[in-house]
Amino acid sequence: MAGADPELERVWQDFHAAVNMTSPQLRDWLLAETALNDTYPPEPDVDVMDLGNHVLRVLGKRRVDLTGDDVTLMREVTDLINRRLSQRPADDVDLEPWRHSLMAVGHDPWRDLR
Repeated sequence: MAGADPELERVWQDFHAAVNMTSPQLRDWLLAETALNDTYPPEPDVDVMDLGNHVLRVLGKRRVDLTGDDVTLMREVTDLINRRLSQRPADDVDLEPWRHSLMAVGHDPWRDLR
């Protein structure tokens, strides 16, 4: 791995730490009807379903095949996941839509709890 870009390595590691669903899990989730009907209130200008499809494409790439747009997306998704994790709802009523919005971009907050 001689000559590897340390910033790219950091973005790669952060992204893969934040996105804890596999490609098949994310693909199945994006196809599921619950993903279309039950999401956390969106942030301005953020379409989590579209973002999730982009995440799926990036997950299928090798590090050497990433484009500049892929790296930007990886940063955005990592930031979005971290921001949403810090905004966990206090009541159970809003917990499921919050979780579903995270899953739409490849992070299941309950994965490590099982």
